[in-house]
Formats: sequence, structure tokens, C-alpha cells
Amino acid sequence: MSKKYVYLFSEGNANMRELLGGKGANLAEMTNIGLPVPQGFTITTEACTQYYEDGQKINDEIQAQIMEYIVKMEEITGKKFGDLENPLLVSVRSGARASMPGMMDTILNLGLNEEVVEVMAKKSNNPRWAWDCYRRFIQMYSDVELTAEDLKELAGQFKAEYKSKIGQDFPSDPKEQLMGAIKAVFRSWDNPRANVYRRDNDIPYSWGTAVNVQSMAFGNMGDDCGT
Repeated sequence: MSKKYVYLFSEGNANMRELLGGKGANLAEMTNIGLPVPQGFTITTEACTQYYEDGQKINDEIQAQIMEYIVKMEEITGKKFGDLENPLLVSVRSGARASMPGMMDTILNLGLNEEVVEVMAKKSNNPRWAWDCYRRFIQMYSDVELTAEDLKELAGQFKAEYKSKIGQDFPSDPKEQLMGAIKAVFRSWDNPRANVYRRDNDIPYSWGTAVNVQSMAFGNMGDDCGT
């Protein structure tokens, strides 16, 4: 039987910190006791270790499990990646077994593309919020007072910069976006600031980080919204 690399929040518990990381174990425990946690899944620390063993690639087995759990997450939330009626947006966050605040990458609003952002703008009647979400997804940026048109233009500039640096278009397919985001979190386990933090806090490199994929809850839809 193949190893299990992905767990729904409802499948874990607080005792699984080594496998699910601190954040994943806590999300699982909060789910178990009935708190209204936005649902999702955790990719284990073992998947991170395997990623490095495979030469910084997510192997076919782990990819297949992630794809399987995307479907499960869509069923739980009643939303679908890329859907123009009820699109699923997720956050992708690291979660090592020891807390490493601010050391590794976080990606918000994953699942947005040009079509989905237009749907969100219409459904929310708040185009500024929708384009702000897209801009945040493409690149984290300091909060400044910008109109919806400013944010739309910024998103286009960010995507052009991405293409000039990476050599290909910014991905519009949410599943492709997700795989790229998971790789980014795994890579950030080995970034300079994370390595310095681990050295200073006696955290073994071999532990790896888990990755938490969670449906988005928004705190920037308007004055009456908070997370």
C-alpha cells in the first residue's frame, strides 16, 4: 500500500504534529472539536522530504494524491477550481512541526484568473476587492489606496514581470497554480532566512515542512468583513 501524503483536516489530530506540522495538527484538532474552520487538506512533512529526495520535484504519486484531495475539498466546500459560478479560492501556507513565523512562503487567493476575477467582481458588486485579491495573489504588495482600475492595471504589470523573469505566462489553470504554490512552499524550507532561523533555534533540516491548503475566508471585502 502506498504511503499517505495528504490528509483532510478531518482526518488528522493534535498528536500528528511531526507529520502534519504544527498548523496542520491544530487545524485538524479544531475541526475535530467542531470549530467552524474553513476546510482543506494538509500535505505532510514526508512529502517535503520526498520532494528534496526526488531532486526538487513533486513525484507522480504525491501529485495524484493532491489531485484526489482537490476533488474532496471541492465536494466539502461545494465550490470548484476555475468555476465561473462558484469558484474555489484557497490559501497555501507552510506549517513546520516547530513554529517558524514569517520564514516561509504564504500564497493567498489561489484559484483566481482573468475570468474568475470578473465573476467575483460582479457577484460581490465590489470590483475593487476582486482586483485587489488578484493583485495580492500575483504578488504580495503594500496596502495603498488604489481604484479598481489601478489594481487591474497592476495585476497586468505583475503578470508581465512574471513572464519576463520566468519565461512563461502566469498560470491561469488553478491546479497548475496549486502545484506551483506547493513547490514554492517546499522550496522556501531551504531559503536563506529559514536556514538561519533553523540554525539559531536548533530545528533539524530533515524535519521538512507540511503545506496547508485551506479555503479562503476574506477580511477585505468591505467595512463589515473580518477574519
